[in-house]
Amino acid sequence: MAWKQLLFNQFHDILPGSAIAQVYADANLAFAEVDRTCRHILLQSLDAIAAQIFLPSPPQPNAQPIFVFNSLNWSRSEVVAVTLPDSPDAAWQIYDLSGQRLTSQIVKGDRLQPQSQSTLLFCANHVPAIGYRVFWLCREYTQTVHNLSTSPETEKNTDLSKLTYGITQKNAPCQETHFAAQEMVLENELIRATIDAETGNLSSIWDKVNNREVLNTAGGNQLQAFQDSGQYWDAWNIDPNYQKHQLPAPILKQISWVERGELRQSLRVVLQIGKSEFCQDYIVEKGSPLLKIKTVADWQETHVLVKAAFGLNVEADFATCEIPGGAIARTTKPQTAAEKAKWEVPILRWVDISNHGFGVSLLNDCKYGCDIQPNQIRLTLLRGSTWPDEQADIGVSEFTCAVYPHAGNWQEADTVRRGYELNLPLLVQVLPKLKENCHKTLPAVGKLLDLSAKNLVLMAFKQSEDDANMWILRCYECHGEEAKLELKSDLGLAISQPVNLLEQPINLPQKSENGKGFRISAWKIASFAVKL
Repeated sequence: MAWKQLLFNQFHDILPGSAIAQVYADANLAFAEVDRTCRHILLQSLDAIAAQIFLPSPPQPNAQPIFVFNSLNWSRSEVVAVTLPDSPDAAWQIYDLSGQRLTSQIVKGDRLQPQSQSTLLFCANHVPAIGYRVFWLCREYTQTVHNLSTSPETEKNTDLSKLTYGITQKNAPCQETHFAAQEMVLENELIRATIDAETGNLSSIWDKVNNREVLNTAGGNQLQAFQDSGQYWDAWNIDPNYQKHQLPAPILKQISWVERGELRQSLRVVLQIGKSEFCQDYIVEKGSPLLKIKTVADWQETHVLVKAAFGLNVEADFATCEIPGGAIARTTKPQTAAEKAKWEVPILRWVDISNHGFGVSLLNDCKYGCDIQPNQIRLTLLRGSTWPDEQADIGVSEFTCAVYPHAGNWQEADTVRRGYELNLPLLVQVLPKLKENCHKTLPAVGKLLDLSAKNLVLMAFKQSEDDANMWILRCYECHGEEAKLELKSDLGLAISQPVNLLEQPINLPQKSENGKGFRISAWKIASFAVKL
């Protein structure tokens, strides 16, 4: 089974990258098989749900339903992408269930990659908790309608044949490039980000909602390289004195626009560190308070540590780091020997610095270490250890982080949710054209599982090991305060009883005052048996 193979490979040397090379040759093959199996199960599951949806009349006879699924237990809205069928004589549009045409943006396929297809971006708004919403993809031929979704400027700037897509030529000679002075600005209704044309770093993030600058004079996403050598346990330890051995700043090779549409703007920066290349896309999307930074790195260094530094216009004595099933506060002003020994600290999906009603969260999708100062977060990106694996991080890797400025503290800003959303985007599937619509029981907008409480996160929903008609729901409280679980579902799901991790009945937690739900204490992991 895929889950057994996954757990088998979550050995303590495999996870941090401190095993020998042959271990990874075997483990990566196993992980690839797990990935294929899980993707197959996921597609089967989505197809099974979609097959039961009763669809209303489409806005056009040839309209295709688009199934957008939300795997998280709260309603959410975000920009999604639909792969377009090849049809050069058609202008594609998106409609909602009421027949209203939505704003969309076309991103052309990369002409350098023959298999790549064009995609259509649109805002999938209010997709319910562990649920879905159906939209319509319509083909409108160019002789009868103009494509209102794509402006001439967007067409011009999404011609990807003129841009580097992914990594540029491997180990190409490092040449310094000079750019004409110009304002490199990405902007939506919530934030405005400015890129320094000389360095490719962030020079400013203006928070329009809170009317303040997010970064201090040091700027943000500054790639910093350090010599990291002399450790006997090379792959286990970072040199405690690495900051004394900073290497020259990266060389800027290229800045170019990828997208400048109404829904998404993306600016690409290519940097050189030694023999390694970093291709970074700054991304701003409509309706999102996040500035995303998507990186594809071709890493070729040894005994070098690279971090992304974010100087913040907020200062605090403590930073909050997400850990599995909770969060922990860590000092930014170490005093004791034990505190000073933590020059690198673990994080999961986010780390946050907040004070005096304002804060900044730094989210990530796979980089789980950082160092923190009162007004700075540095996310650790790559290392170059050579023992026990001489190759270690060598090769191409891809990762994304995001800057999230907010009012209040991390609990008030729903930072936990933003971290999950970055890691688990909405799932989009184009369904076959509507043929038969009878004997279907699910509505076109469905909420399959809602826990109601803002501070509860669903960890698992699985069939019971002992009763095929019973399901196990597991969740945790994520804010450090009591939560009230009240299950809501279009499927008529109801909690039968609390259970332990062995799925055996227990007496705790207690029912809420109205008797309709359960009280879950701070940081508690709770499991329940659920039935129809």
